[in-house]
Amino acid sequence: MIPSVNKSGSRTIGLLAYLYGPGKAEEHIDPHLVASFDGMSPDPGRDPHATLKDLQLLLDQPVMALPQHARPAKHVWHTSVRATADDRVLSDEEWGEIARRIVTATGIDPGDGQPGCRWAAVRHADDHIHIVATLVCEDGSRPDDFRSGKRAQAECRLIERALGLHQVEPGDGTAAQRPTSAERHKAERQGRQRTAREELRETVRRAVAGATSEEEFFDRLAAAGLLIRKRAAPSGDLLGYKVALPDDRNKDDEPVFYPGARLAPDLSLPRIRERWSTGRHDQDAVPAGPKERTAPGGPSAARRRTASAAWQAVLVIEHGDDAVAAAHIASAGEILDALAKTSAAHTRAQLREAAFVFERASRSHVRAERGHDRALRQAARDLVRSGPALGRGEDGATTAMAIDMLFFLITAAAHWHAKKGHAQQAAAAHQAAEHLRAAYQLAATQPLGALYQRGRHLGRPLLQRQTTVLREALPELAEQILAEPGWYALAATLTDAEAAGHDPAALLADATARRELGTAKSVSDVLVWRLRRAAGLPADTSSMVGGAPHQDESARRTGRQAPRRSGPRRGRA
Repeated sequence: MIPSVNKSGSRTIGLLAYLYGPGKAEEHIDPHLVASFDGMSPDPGRDPHATLKDLQLLLDQPVMALPQHARPAKHVWHTSVRATADDRVLSDEEWGEIARRIVTATGIDPGDGQPGCRWAAVRHADDHIHIVATLVCEDGSRPDDFRSGKRAQAECRLIERALGLHQVEPGDGTAAQRPTSAERHKAERQGRQRTAREELRETVRRAVAGATSEEEFFDRLAAAGLLIRKRAAPSGDLLGYKVALPDDRNKDDEPVFYPGARLAPDLSLPRIRERWSTGRHDQDAVPAGPKERTAPGGPSAARRRTASAAWQAVLVIEHGDDAVAAAHIASAGEILDALAKTSAAHTRAQLREAAFVFERASRSHVRAERGHDRALRQAARDLVRSGPALGRGEDGATTAMAIDMLFFLITAAAHWHAKKGHAQQAAAAHQAAEHLRAAYQLAATQPLGALYQRGRHLGRPLLQRQTTVLREALPELAEQILAEPGWYALAATLTDAEAAGHDPAALLADATARRELGTAKSVSDVLVWRLRRAAGLPADTSSMVGGAPHQDESARRTGRQAPRRSGPRRGRA
């Protein structure tokens, strides 16, 4: 249950006309009172003899009783209280009781003999009510409505428990501003899936992902088709910016501009500039390898580097200090934005949803110390610069590899937020992880299917040898893995690693010792991607014939010199 308090109105009759009117898209159905300060207020919705003016005069009477100079300029208090999509439809009686609890909790009408304001609760839809009050009490005093929004939120948490409704996670003031009802109705009229504010926030976040300068950031905004206004000081220094969609216009046919800070707290220009900082302790950041310092290469190479950066970031989030962990979590959002922007159509929708919901998890009151996160930001930059990836071949397979590692990174972020008591952020990260799980299934089906078929066709002695390697390297997980359908894909991967000169047992031990696997639906799938990334093996093997690639072919496709074999291998039969 979500209250939204607004106490800046000056015309009671104007608000009542909206509440009892048809709405901007005929969305108001059967407007009527469900409660009022005296339980006997005229209801213009159900009483044919009552008018809006009657109700307005009744509510405004304490205000008008004051001398002109003593009347508050803005005396109208208004809040909507909305049920969530998961809640049942409440009765008028239940909504009336909710209204009474809200005005009591917020100090509008505290009860217990204390002076209160006049108010009325109007219902014009199944899922919400509006409460309108005038901010002068019966004795001419002003109500104690300090922090009424916070108090309404706290009361809604109690109401949810009392009525068995969906439990909304408490916020901490770091969330982006919700779209208003007017913005939502406008989006519906225009046939948009999201409001202009939400579309702009997503576009700006994608423009920020991996950007390294103001010039690059604004170039990306322009390339995305946004209208841009910059705010400069008399000295010429840039202070801020606003953006608008070309086709989102007001009643005067002018573009509706939103400042970056109104899209999200971390999208103001000063906060964006922090991402380009090297940080006070940049020498402690994860060093970038040679490939991270050079051109990104193709989409598959960028996705491999993304998987590697995510692998390192999980450790930082699990064991680093809070400011450094917060920076990595924020940069994980940039990775998701960049991946959603550049991935193939069949995974794009789920990746876009993952990035959209994870936005809430990218901020908290723990201030990120930038600089330590440059490997993740470089990975986001490489994804954008490498361009769109195909949904097949090495591009598609390395997309599955990257998503697999990002799933664990986002899950680590959820655990970190949960430990800090960041309920909304933890819930958002868990939701993003589910979208990543769905995207992974779409991306991994073809490359894992090819590996599965190769594993099924391994000779019995070779398959037995890999079984022995698995049991010796991972005795606690071996039987679970052997029972999974993905075992054959893992067996093919172990064979490929062995052919490329690696020790399969050592790769297995390293892949499991450094990260938990409890959140994986298929341990074998996770190990396939970890081993293929660590050993530099091709992610796509659909064109390979037989049980293993030739060593020279593996080196050619990965761009690596295959290491020389030396000494006996562990786990051989």
